[in-house]
Amino acid sequence: MRYEGEIYRPPSEAKSLILQLTIGCSHNRCTFCPSYKGKRFRIRSFEEVKADIDEVAPRLAPYVRRVFLADGDALIVKQELLLQVLDYLDEKFPLLERVGIYANAKGVLRKSPEELKELRRRKLGIVYLGIESGDQVVLDRVKKGTTREKLVEACLRVKDAGMKLSVTVLLGIGGRERSKEHAVATGEILTEVDPHYAGALTLLLVPGTPLYEEYLRGEFQMPSPFELLEELHLMLSHTEMHGLFTSNHASNYLPLKVKMPEEKEEALRAIEAVLRRRDPNLLRPEWYRAL
Repeated sequence: MRYEGEIYRPPSEAKSLILQLTIGCSHNRCTFCPSYKGKRFRIRSFEEVKADIDEVAPRLAPYVRRVFLADGDALIVKQELLLQVLDYLDEKFPLLERVGIYANAKGVLRKSPEELKELRRRKLGIVYLGIESGDQVVLDRVKKGTTREKLVEACLRVKDAGMKLSVTVLLGIGGRERSKEHAVATGEILTEVDPHYAGALTLLLVPGTPLYEEYLRGEFQMPSPFELLEELHLMLSHTEMHGLFTSNHASNYLPLKVKMPEEKEEALRAIEAVLRRRDPNLLRPEWYRAL
């Protein structure tokens, strides 16, 4: 199996076979994201992908039940190629149950509802999409390259196709200036989209990214750890969804796993208890936090 550059996958795909369908990210302009800055975007040919599958299938076919298609927004590729890859995976891995993929709003909306349903029939079972914020001001500032309306439309189209929808949002991405607006608007978009899974990550300022340069110039102020918890509390209080809301990613100061809506009030009380005490020892230490 040949991999180009660093490989990123969702935590839930830890036991999946990772297959690079694209290299890098077609957008690659988000000011906060360092993930694909060293890669020039390209779509791999079916022959390249097939060679990777052929290399590992003889050894792994009895074990592979899940496959994840990398890199950053592999759903952007043409339908014909996606179908070829999905069919070949199904042929070579007889125990295959589900394929997952990263996507952005543009990639989803380039597919018709029927095309997405066809992908679902070929075992594309879950789409991971970064919402980051429901606040259009924040989306514009970080050069997300989409609108709130398109994010909602894309998310609903994924769900309508029968796929699981897993979204991420970013604590701190609005800075101190728009922390409240970001928290409220993000809770509202999560309510409207009602994903199966929503993961809150905390922004990490990475040297070399445009947002880090803004931070150095004093143009972006990162909320403090307890301000980030206040943001999480406000976001969750404005979220009405029927899935799993988590903040257990390694970037976060307070890990939570909340079955919504049943456990929402309990989670809010847990955050409030930490905020009342303001004890740094209750937070995940800085050395532990990572992308």
